[in-house]
This record gives sequence, C-alpha cells and structure tokens, in this order.
Amino acid sequence: MRIVIIGGSGHVGTYLVPRLVRLGHEVTSVTRGRSQPYAADPAWESVRQVRLDREAEEKEGTFGRKIRDLKPDVVIDMICFHPDSARQIVESLRGEVQQFLHCGTIWVHGCSAEVPTTEDQRREPFGEYGVRKCAIEQYLVDEAHRHGFPATALHPGHIVGPGYGLVGPTACHDLAPIARLARGEKVALPDLGMGTVHHVHADDVAQAFVQAMACWSAAVGESFYVVSRAALTLRGYAEAVAGWFGKKADLEFLPLREWLKTQQPEFAGSAEAHIAHSSNFSCAKAMRRLGFRPRYTSLEACRESVAWLIASGCITI
Repeated sequence: MRIVIIGGSGHVGTYLVPRLVRLGHEVTSVTRGRSQPYAADPAWESVRQVRLDREAEEKEGTFGRKIRDLKPDVVIDMICFHPDSARQIVESLRGEVQQFLHCGTIWVHGCSAEVPTTEDQRREPFGEYGVRKCAIEQYLVDEAHRHGFPATALHPGHIVGPGYGLVGPTACHDLAPIARLARGEKVALPDLGMGTVHHVHADDVAQAFVQAMACWSAAVGESFYVVSRAALTLRGYAEAVAGWFGKKADLEFLPLREWLKTQQPEFAGSAEAHIAHSSNFSCAKAMRRLGFRPRYTSLEACRESVAWLIASGCITI
C-alpha cells in the first residue's frame, strides 16, 4: 500500500517507517524541514521525502489537498494538534483513503476515576493539549460512525526510547534528578511519591500503528490506549533508577505546593500537569482487538532511554 506519514521523522516515525518499509509498503514521509530520524536505518533510503509546512499550508487551505495529491491508501497523522487541522484533512481525504490513523495522547482522558483506565470510561480532559486532542478524537470517531470515514485514534502514553528525553521520576523532563539518583544523592518527591506516570517505548507505539492497519475492521471507528502493561509510581520509579547504578534511593517527600516551589520554572508546570493526571491506563483493548503486544515494560523502556542519555552526554553521573 501507499502510506503517507505526516511527521514521519519523529520519535515514533523513527521506528514506524522502517517497519512499514520491511512489510513491503511504499512510504512517503511528510515533514516541515530536513529533520532526520532519531536512529539510522537503511530502510529510509527507499522512503520518499516530502517537505510541507503544515501551519502555512493550512492557512492557505492547501494542506489536505496536497496530502491527497500524494495518492495515499493510508494516512498516518502524527502531528495533528487542533480540531480545525483534523477537519481540513478529513474533508480532503473523504472517499480517498482506506484508513486514516491519528496519533493522540492518553491525556484525552483527564483525571481517572478507576485505574487502570480503559477507553470506555468518561473523558473529562483538562489543559489545552488534552482538551484539543480529545476534541480531535471525538470528531474522528463521529466521522467514522456517522459518515464512514475510516478513522482510528491511537493514544500513546509518555513516549520514551533512545534519541529522546523522558518523563523522569519528578514527573517532567528534568534530567538532573536522574543524575542525582545515580550518584546516591538526595532527591525530593511530591507528597508521598505515589503519583503515577505511564510510559511506552516508541517502537511499541509503532507496533500498535502497524497492528491497527492489519486489523482494519477492528480498528476503524475506535480509539485505543497504547501504553506499557503497567504504570509507575514516582517513588517506585526513583528507587528503580537508583538501583540501576547500585545505589539506594535517598528520597525526601514534600507537600505538592511546597515541592513545586523547589523545581526549576521551566519544569514546574509540566511536573504539576503530569502529577495532576497521574496516568495509569490499560492496553487490554489494543491487545485484545489489535493483537498489540508491548515488548517493553515501563522500566525497561526508561532504562534504555537513560542509557542513551548518558552515552550522548545529556546526563552526567
């Protein structure tokens, strides 16, 4: 099949594109610039590269048409962040594609009442990112059920893997606490450290997209949470990181508001949002209906990321 991936050189695309090429598909990667995938792979030599500035093209009303003109059988949209963007591309692709796959986020859900959270639980998203992604999901599912547009939404957790930073034990992308844990130094956590984060390796996300294509009838008109098999508490995560380096975690606990004041301003907002969500999701639906089988646990995926960050000099221990 002819597959167009919008945002194909990102973290998930780094793994997804080679998977698709090896399955015999004709792949076109659409990106804004000349960004390279996070990991080299000879499969990229057979990929058609197309440069399109989505924001500029959408302002002109031409983005969806230019994607349609690539004659795709399947479109995978990794970088749709606004409902208007979704509407524009759907209108251009209506009746033209076999499947449209949207990359969402577990933050479409908001706060959970029961955990692990499943797709059928009521969504009450908060924050601009989660609210917009939820609106996109609702629009696509409605289009599938009402008008037959072949849309599928996949909602990854906190994506990790070599080549990319990670949400660490302090619920944000601050790498300094990881270095302190590796050295056996004290690290403060909010409240009792029982907030949760839910990771997924980028290659497992890529696997889910491939499986959603292979299981078309089970995927169209549906949403799926794509996560590892279990979430992590911040405390358990910190203890595991220290253990990777033969250390015992030296942890202290502060009330959330007091703890936030100790964080760097560029990380405090992100940490608060991750703690407020305290993500803990189920991938059972994707496993049951798509045959999704995550290869990595949360800790395995995070450990691989940390190893890469140390090797690349981003973390010094």
